[in-house]
Amino acid sequence: MNDSHRAAAREAQPALLKHGAVQDAIFNSPYFSCIATDAKGMIQLFNVGAERMLGYQSEDIVDQITPAGISDPVEVIARAAALTLELGTPIAPGFEALIFKASRGIEDSYELTYVRKDGSRFPAIVSVTALREPNGDIIGYLLIGTDNTVRKQAELELELLNRTLRENSVELENARAQAEKANVAKSEFLSNMSHELRTPLNAVLGFAQLMESAIPPPSAPQQRSLDQILKGGWYLLRLINEILDLSMIESGRVAMSREAMALTDVLRDCEAMIAPQAQNRGITLTFPSFDTPFFVHADLTRVKQVIINLLSNSIKYNRIGGSVVVECEMSGSERVRVSVRDTGNGLAPDQLTQLFQPFNRLGQEAGVEEGTGIGLVVTKQLVELMGGTVGVESEVGVGTLFWVELAASSAPELLFGDHPPGMGLRQSYDSLQRTVLYVEDNPANLLLVEQLIARRTDLRMLSAIDGHLGIALARKYQPDLIIMDINLPGISGTEVLGLLRHDPLTARIPVIALSANALPRDVRKGLDAGFLRYLTKPINVAEFMDALDTALSLSAQRLQ
Repeated sequence: MNDSHRAAAREAQPALLKHGAVQDAIFNSPYFSCIATDAKGMIQLFNVGAERMLGYQSEDIVDQITPAGISDPVEVIARAAALTLELGTPIAPGFEALIFKASRGIEDSYELTYVRKDGSRFPAIVSVTALREPNGDIIGYLLIGTDNTVRKQAELELELLNRTLRENSVELENARAQAEKANVAKSEFLSNMSHELRTPLNAVLGFAQLMESAIPPPSAPQQRSLDQILKGGWYLLRLINEILDLSMIESGRVAMSREAMALTDVLRDCEAMIAPQAQNRGITLTFPSFDTPFFVHADLTRVKQVIINLLSNSIKYNRIGGSVVVECEMSGSERVRVSVRDTGNGLAPDQLTQLFQPFNRLGQEAGVEEGTGIGLVVTKQLVELMGGTVGVESEVGVGTLFWVELAASSAPELLFGDHPPGMGLRQSYDSLQRTVLYVEDNPANLLLVEQLIARRTDLRMLSAIDGHLGIALARKYQPDLIIMDINLPGISGTEVLGLLRHDPLTARIPVIALSANALPRDVRKGLDAGFLRYLTKPINVAEFMDALDTALSLSAQRLQ
């Protein structure tokens, strides 16, 4: 920020304070909860942030309960016991345990689990302040809480990563020790860099958005400054993400799950995701009719990333009112080609030779469109990691055609072995219906397992398309069994298993791996990580049902 911007910000401060904008921003902020009580603990104020975090409306809470009513009762009892021991005076469980220190003028901040209206839970950092009259008498208490889920999740993931690295290091071959040490160091550096860059960037973007929405609103010069801060911040965040993607690819640590997947389903999702961007630019999108399904052998998450990147570029560098045409067809008998054609300015031959060079924007640096010069490099490397190829054709003044070819596949299928498709399937150990949670991002595989589970009247299935949702469903519904894909977007199935095992609510639930990673070392690594069974795709029905029965039997024994 230059001197003129700093001066403008200083001039704005008295006006903000005079009009109570700071107080209004605090009490109307959706990013943290403000709960004020009277001296006896009855809630008198329940702000927008508290409503968003806890799911209650203010009228459901005010004059109805104390903050102890939205807190984990076991933790409240434990806090009362700890304070009694620490301070040497009896402290009753309940509201008194939450405000005892603050009532004695002691600064107090602690971690506590809040319970939402729907029964779900999340960790919160709570800061408590006593509200006093001028004569010092307490008239109430203010509890300010922030959702601590992300930090707790990061701590658990970091703990799991460190433990995994320690365990793996014991098994390393002597000849590979130094090389593996370098890889671990690079991974830790990337993880730390991501965290260290994102933390201050989160503050910059967050407070800039708060200032943008302040009352009274910023002046025109201030708004122009805020626009530049936000524009630069979002660009920097995209740059961080793409640099990390590129670094992970080059270090060989990108997780790939190459299996049969429906390319037409991916194109439908991409069409829905990219349509608003095209509409804003007046770009006409044309996708194939999807009458003919196409299946490829690839990683679903990475294919979607590739297609979205190509579509985004075709819209960004198109002319206003132009068009983007997507086509899907067989290329020979063993490849499927997806092509994205735009009506932009096109590229000259010398530009085509530089197209896949990192940070090379082909002279667009001075243009109005932002870009990092990394997206196409990541796209090309991801396609090649999946055994595919990417190409480009362009003509200046006419437009550009990007195409991607991937190995063709048939639809995911089941293996029945010596048993006919209509074979009878065994029932479980009792007549009560039991719950199976399947964590899988491939819709075709979800459908297969859903059809298998539907054959058993003793089972019902829940599904999650990523690991974080799987953990949330496991905590909420306490399934009897979890079936886990390994290569999931964002967090791997192995990491999810580690987080489930460290949570008392889910630690005893049996987890079966079901993965396209079928090499002996993959199976051994999965079993060593703690999966009860490690099944490979395509699914062998008899083996699958046997694994279900084994896991459900174990689950029943643990409940006894």
